[in-house]
Amino acid sequence: MPTFPPCFLFLLALTDLLKRAAPTSAETVSYGHPQRLRYTLDNDLLTPEQRLFYEENGFLLIRNLVSKQDIDRFRGEFERICRQEIKVPGLVVMRDVAIAKSEFVPDQRAVSKVQDFQEDPELFRYCSLPKILKYVECFIGPNIMAMHTMLINKPPDAGKKTSRHPMHQDLHYFPFRPVDRIVCAWTAMETVNRQNGCLVVLPGSHKGTLQEHDYPEWEGGVNKMYHGVRDYDPEHPRVHLEMEKGDTVFFHPLLIHGSGMNQTQGFRKAISCHYASGDCYYIDVKGTTQENIEKEVKEIIVRRHAVGDELTFKDTWAIRGRLVQGERISM
Repeated sequence: MPTFPPCFLFLLALTDLLKRAAPTSAETVSYGHPQRLRYTLDNDLLTPEQRLFYEENGFLLIRNLVSKQDIDRFRGEFERICRQEIKVPGLVVMRDVAIAKSEFVPDQRAVSKVQDFQEDPELFRYCSLPKILKYVECFIGPNIMAMHTMLINKPPDAGKKTSRHPMHQDLHYFPFRPVDRIVCAWTAMETVNRQNGCLVVLPGSHKGTLQEHDYPEWEGGVNKMYHGVRDYDPEHPRVHLEMEKGDTVFFHPLLIHGSGMNQTQGFRKAISCHYASGDCYYIDVKGTTQENIEKEVKEIIVRRHAVGDELTFKDTWAIRGRLVQGERISM
């Protein structure tokens, strides 16, 4: 048997001791030394369990985040818009395809969604609520741009299933990156369940890539701009996000999600905002799967606002974006 000098034997014993003392990866998570996470940033708000849940699933539901008083104020403002008591510059008012050609009634029964409410101080207040922004910062950092705003008023289905929203990825609509520095906040304005068409998500689908989208071939028709993923696994596990008034879900822009029919006699309301880091940058979508939505958006803008063809897809987003915290660096 070969003999080794004492110093070598000491180093060998020390190495063995360090190996046995080193924690496993599971122990590292358990004792608060998290692995490098891709989808959230280091923060003092989210628990390790919440960060890991978002990492694996692409969404995080926070109960009772927005006060009932705030939601009632947003509802009142929406109803004033529907009654045409106020005019909001740049606001897009949408009607469900099943009722769009019916007799116009100037109240909320005729409106399925309003979007781009960045010029309405009351509705836009949602986007700058401190309770919302402190969570948004966990996903995209301290420089926060509010890029896309919506208040959805899902109507009772008229029998043609048009109140559905096809499964889609929100990134399809956005010509800015990086994808992991974008997040949506979606708040229920009343009880949201499977009966009135809650959100449906495919957990973990945010780990994939942006898929090709287009209008689904639905017999009853599809609402304008409601593109859907052309090809996804129908056997993928689904989660129905049933929520109460004030509950808020944050989700990644690659998460495949949609919503079912509203099978009740009431309207299902929710308010949402897509946020992007002020450090994000715009991309050219020509030659990509997003080229079809670029073309459609530009045609709508040109028709509604009588602007020239020189308007770019980037321009349509840059004019809507609003800084709500920190600095606007490249957006």
